[in-house]
Amino acid sequence: MNLPTNNRILLVDDNPAIHEDFRKILLGTTKPSTELDAMESVLFGTPHVPVNVATFELESAYQGKEALEKVTKSVKDGNRFALAFVDVRMPPGWDGVETIERLWQVDSSLQVVVCTAYSDYSWEKMTVRLGVNDNLVILKKPFDNIEVLQLAHALTKKWYVTEQASVRLETMDKMVQERTKALEDSNAELRRSEERFGKAFRASPIPFVIQTPRENRFIDVNDAFLQMTGYTREELIGHTPLELRFCLDYNQPAASDEKPLHHVEAQVSTKSGELRNTLVSLERITISGEPHLLLMVLDISERLNLEAQLRQAQKMEAIGQLAAGVAHDFNNLLTIIQGHASLQLTLPGHDEDAVDSLQQIALASERAADLTRQLLAFSRRQVMRPRVLSLNTLIRDLTSMLRRLMGEHIELCCAFGEELPPIWADQTGLEQVLMNLTLNARDAMPKGGRITIKTSEVELTIADTEKNPEARPGDFTVLSVIDTGTGMDEATRSRIFEPFFTTKETHKGTGMGLATVYGITKQHDGWIEVSTAVGKGSEFRVYFPVTERLAEPLETDHHDTAPVSAESTILIVEDDEAVRSLVREVLDHSGYRVLEAEHGDAALEVWKEHSHEIDLLLTDMVMPGSVNGLELSQRLLAEQPDLKVIYTSGYSAELFGSDVRLEDGRNYLPKPYLSAKLTNILHRALHPEEEKQPAAQTEF
Repeated sequence: MNLPTNNRILLVDDNPAIHEDFRKILLGTTKPSTELDAMESVLFGTPHVPVNVATFELESAYQGKEALEKVTKSVKDGNRFALAFVDVRMPPGWDGVETIERLWQVDSSLQVVVCTAYSDYSWEKMTVRLGVNDNLVILKKPFDNIEVLQLAHALTKKWYVTEQASVRLETMDKMVQERTKALEDSNAELRRSEERFGKAFRASPIPFVIQTPRENRFIDVNDAFLQMTGYTREELIGHTPLELRFCLDYNQPAASDEKPLHHVEAQVSTKSGELRNTLVSLERITISGEPHLLLMVLDISERLNLEAQLRQAQKMEAIGQLAAGVAHDFNNLLTIIQGHASLQLTLPGHDEDAVDSLQQIALASERAADLTRQLLAFSRRQVMRPRVLSLNTLIRDLTSMLRRLMGEHIELCCAFGEELPPIWADQTGLEQVLMNLTLNARDAMPKGGRITIKTSEVELTIADTEKNPEARPGDFTVLSVIDTGTGMDEATRSRIFEPFFTTKETHKGTGMGLATVYGITKQHDGWIEVSTAVGKGSEFRVYFPVTERLAEPLETDHHDTAPVSAESTILIVEDDEAVRSLVREVLDHSGYRVLEAEHGDAALEVWKEHSHEIDLLLTDMVMPGSVNGLELSQRLLAEQPDLKVIYTSGYSAELFGSDVRLEDGRNYLPKPYLSAKLTNILHRALHPEEEKQPAAQTEF
């Protein structure tokens, strides 16, 4: 900022003549000078060059008080004087020295020329009163005009330069203050930012690390990182991963690469030597002016484990659906094979070789039927007859038989939990689970060992189920089968429940034992956990939900109906033409009158014409069309409540519910079946008065 030129001069003297002299010296006139310059140019033949002469603004004061008033007003109006000529002696008022003292109290930057004679104040006396001041000049009387002009020019210029410097110093000082304040604010904000960063860094549940760029030396770590790795802060800070033999394996970018990293897969070792799968993100930051690396190390080991378990569960579900479909179709084929073989065996006229061949066909089809029943068990499609059971009682009842199966080289131990709560389960299914688990344990100990069967009660919380997607909170009874056998590696353990998977030699196992255990357990709303290691044995833990139902005796169905004539009429509803043809042939040989339909909708049409003739409905459970076997029976029973109904199926997942109670040998005929079993169940249904004993338990 440049100030305007200031040529204002104040003359302080009590003598009016002095004022007139100063006015002539400082103000003068420009016209005579101009005429003389023109004459000089003509005489000497030189061009006239106009010269800019400083013009002064002169004000007069005749006493010190008047001078003080003028200076005070000039300061107030912002139109200050640059210079004052002050006489030393000004009777009767203040002398020059006192006047100067007072003027400087109002405007300390005022340049002053003291006009004095040798008889006035000495320099020493003046400096005693006024002090040594750069703004003070002494002009001895008498003085020369040129001297006055030089002082006027020099001191007004000095005032201007001094004021300009003062303004610039003030501006610079203001700028320094502003920049200092900005720096202080910036530092304060930086401290607050660092404090916020420190709090977030420490409290974050995600592991964070600060390292040096070159050596990756640990500068700081948060608690989440310590918890993940098992180290203490003192063990890490100041050390490099190489010094600690600490694995933090990821592709670190070059120092010149400023790009951050996001979610790069890496492995991190713990203090115990375990490797954790992580996602590493890297950002370059500056701390105290030095470059550093900020790493976010997200532990995804549990997530990957859960994803693997979920994929395994989905795979098992898909295999189960495939197995169920294969078993259903296979059962239809076996029904035809078994039915025709058993039918031919009842007919006379076959030679010995033919009879032997038919018997071999029947035996082979029965073994195949056992295999399909295991497939149905794995896929949770077999019929269950659940009731309230004590797991301890069931194991005690089977112990003696299990000991015989184990052999003398196997030690069988039992550890029963006290006051074990009951479960809602199918007894035959649980016997299969226990039998297959103990046989599997026996086969894992060819040189002998110990099998421990243990029961316990456990209450699971949400935290207990985080590592197993099949688990859920609640009260459970746990069946554990522990062996001291060869154990399994992870590749084997991940496949043990797959149908037909086996590590045994050819012809020494079907690979369906553990698959059956898996299916039955899932059908009971339970799950299995396996702990194993090569050379350290295995432990299978089967979880069954606890029931609050009260134990009840098994009931049997009784049909109080009138005797049916020998020539009973049976409506066969079966979508498989070969099976339907076989059943018709068997029933024709047995003397029954047969009506048939290929699905539920066709059966309703047959019923419309022959409802008064039909004594029994033999229907498949799952058929194409809009009406399945259960819906068909419900419609017909609504019209004829005393109608006898027998259901048959290779499997039926959605129909085995609370809507109908199915019992093998009474109102349910599982495929495949022999012709004799077909005729027996029909006879028992049509002649209940001849029944001497309760129906047999379900076969698996």
